[in-house]
Amino acid sequence: MDEMEIDREALLATFQAEAEEIFDRMEQALVALEVRPGDEELLHGLFRDAHTLKGSASLVAFDVVRDVAHDLEDVLERLRNRTLAVTDGLVTLLLRSVDVLRSAIAASSSGSAAPSDAVTSFRRELADAARGAAAPAQLPGAGAGPHEASPAAHAHGGGRTLRVDVTKLDRMLDLSGEIAIARGRLGEMLERHSASPQEILEAHRETDRLYLDLQELIMKARMVPIGPSFHQHVRTVRDVATAQGKQARLVVEGEDVEVDTAVVEYVRDPLTHMVRNAIDHGIEGPEVRRAAGKNPVGRVVLRAFHEAGAMVIQVSDDGAGLDRKRIAQKAAALGLTDAARPSDEDLARIVFEPGFSTAEKVTEISGRGVGMDVVRRNVEALRGSVSLESEEGKGTTVTIRVPLTLAIIQGFKVGIAGEVYILPLDAVIECIELPGEETAAGAAFGVVSLRGKPLPYLRLRRLFGTTGDAPARENVVVVQHGAHAAGIAVDALHGESSTVIKPLGTMFKGLPGVAGSSILGNGRVALILDVPGLLRETLRRAARDAAA
Repeated sequence: MDEMEIDREALLATFQAEAEEIFDRMEQALVALEVRPGDEELLHGLFRDAHTLKGSASLVAFDVVRDVAHDLEDVLERLRNRTLAVTDGLVTLLLRSVDVLRSAIAASSSGSAAPSDAVTSFRRELADAARGAAAPAQLPGAGAGPHEASPAAHAHGGGRTLRVDVTKLDRMLDLSGEIAIARGRLGEMLERHSASPQEILEAHRETDRLYLDLQELIMKARMVPIGPSFHQHVRTVRDVATAQGKQARLVVEGEDVEVDTAVVEYVRDPLTHMVRNAIDHGIEGPEVRRAAGKNPVGRVVLRAFHEAGAMVIQVSDDGAGLDRKRIAQKAAALGLTDAARPSDEDLARIVFEPGFSTAEKVTEISGRGVGMDVVRRNVEALRGSVSLESEEGKGTTVTIRVPLTLAIIQGFKVGIAGEVYILPLDAVIECIELPGEETAAGAAFGVVSLRGKPLPYLRLRRLFGTTGDAPARENVVVVQHGAHAAGIAVDALHGESSTVIKPLGTMFKGLPGVAGSSILGNGRVALILDVPGLLRETLRRAARDAAA
């Protein structure tokens, strides 16, 4: 591969990242324009974005993208000059143009130079709109063409990028230089054998301090505001509500709250499912809302805040709330509950079950029972938890809690047959000694009394099939996930430590009870335990024994 090819790849990656930022801004501006059609600042911003995209597309020789952006400019110019009125149909057409441009970039990146029939047809629609012909009042997602692809379809394409303040990069470079000097000094001391143990220890501590400073700075550089991810759902709210004949608006709170960029990527899909569900199952039609004394325009709130070292994200709506009676009937039919009126805790358990849905028929938005199941699985993959609250006639709030970072956690090390395992410290409540009779029994599962309350526990040694004799004294680590708690019986407790998470290889992905791995100070590998998975297994066995 020659230098020109390498430069073009870098140029394309930059173009794709900047184009996605432009598309996000345009979607938000177009939805806002529907509410404020006379806002000149919005129109000027849209025109600038279309012009920038046209120029950038020319630079990378994406002619199809350039031509569509040029046609879009013509329509926006008419809007700026007030020779064309802002209508719902025209806004829908302009939003479709963003989808067409996304698809055109994907096609051009794959080597396709000629416009597709769908792109050619869409350009004619833009030309008609620029001449003043009525824009088709086509609902989002209707019809054929490249806009059928999900707006997020290409969001994960290309290389991952992150903008970092140059001053932070300068400080990282300074710290790496200081670490190199400190390592050299330490190495020299060890080679000449003349330095005292105290001097070597001091040199090691200095290197360690510099390393921790660099680690902290890198973690801060990875932190990004959650706001841009929230605002991407402005389009989702508008499109889903329009498709169902409803009215809804998105309210964002806590958009300046920062979180690791990897967490932002992982919560994108769960947020989409929750926002769509809020409109589909929560927000009522305008006439129903008026009859109930509500504003005909529904309200979906995306809220973020920090709490006890975690990021909390809430999706709230002011709709009808969950129909507990209907959920109970459907859950009873599926054998999920026998309660006539489920509690919020039962609701959360039922709604997030795979395949559960109360929809009468399958639509593009709901009915297959996979949305909320995806939310739970994705959140738990982040070592997070999800809960639900609902009040009839007033709305529903779904709350997810996820770690601020995925790279490093505070872990609690435990031992089984000489091997070390790690539990996320934020899931550990306390440690107790396993009663002698339970140790002697050596069962894979049991129940102990914790301050007068039954606590089911799972013996990790038996779950993992570890060989060797069990110790005379075992301990139980009490862990909690959401509203549930259980115990994990282990041989030894080694205490807490900062843990750098390493992903499992493809061969070990999906291994029950294991979420990742870490390298210990002695060079050995320690597995990081999957607390939600272990807790579900423990509670499942407890329920089975209780039923028996």
